[in-house]
Amino acid sequence: MNHELLTMNITSSNRTTQLFNIQYPIIQAGMVWASGWRLASAVSNAGALGLIGSGSMYPDVLRHHIQKCRAATNKPFGVNIPLMYADVEKHMQVIIEEEVKVVFTSAGNPKAFTPLLKEKGITVVHVVSSSRFAKKAEEAGCDAVVAEGFEAGGHNGREETTTLVLVPAVCEAVKIPVIAAGGIATGRQMLATMVLGAEGVQMGSRFVCSEEASSHHNFKEAVVHSVEGDTMLSMKKIMPVRLLKNNFFEEIKAAEMRGATEEELKQLLGRGRAKKGMFEGELGEGELEIGQSAYLIKNIQPAATIVSEVWNEFKDALQNPLPKK
Repeated sequence: MNHELLTMNITSSNRTTQLFNIQYPIIQAGMVWASGWRLASAVSNAGALGLIGSGSMYPDVLRHHIQKCRAATNKPFGVNIPLMYADVEKHMQVIIEEEVKVVFTSAGNPKAFTPLLKEKGITVVHVVSSSRFAKKAEEAGCDAVVAEGFEAGGHNGREETTTLVLVPAVCEAVKIPVIAAGGIATGRQMLATMVLGAEGVQMGSRFVCSEEASSHHNFKEAVVHSVEGDTMLSMKKIMPVRLLKNNFFEEIKAAEMRGATEEELKQLLGRGRAKKGMFEGELGEGELEIGQSAYLIKNIQPAATIVSEVWNEFKDALQNPLPKK
């Protein structure tokens, strides 16, 4: 099969594009304080799959975003729900009432809500950090899994398995489609994960720096000006989360170095720290969740441009495996 036919095959016959009825096997991650209806609809209109990140929303706010997204696009879109969220049952009810067609779940047991969602005809995808959890998601009835590696921003798995190792392990463990995530920001990285067996990619950090993302401009600027090594996994005693280094990160690091208890770390984290950093633009004391791919992101672009650029890079990589010098 030549490169052109391979590209066509990935676009039209790929199980991910078929599952979601989208043009490109690219999913925009549902990120707290960054992915509201404007971003999700813009990504979906560009031919990929946009997700509303419900983790930072009250149920009535989620309903508003779903309705606004539906009005802004006639293309498929979905909602991401962290299962650890306090109002998760109310969120599920909103999703069912609003007849959302695609749900991505994370940070919890997929058996809790997958049967209910499937009963309502909803496509369900679960985010996993190990092949063991991928098997559990498949057994629970999920239609696909996102294999998210250690490089990802936000909350991470405790296994600390990198994307390059995780993706082939998960692909070997399950029969349902595997979507790669964690440190992916370019078309070449997308091709690399698909060579390993993935049938699509989910990208968060790259879309944080889109014009439509609801993340604060200060945060976007901090990401595009970051350099290699500016992110690190933190708060392992509570729930591992990858952060951009700042004053808050250094406070957490110092506390961990002196052996702070889980309760002490929770007090230091306090409430609304992520909102303060990512949504309100407080770069010193806010929690700045972002992936290792941050330093690969050089500018703030429209979501449609990001989708197009990633896909064109992917096609170029098929034709020219060696990067241009």
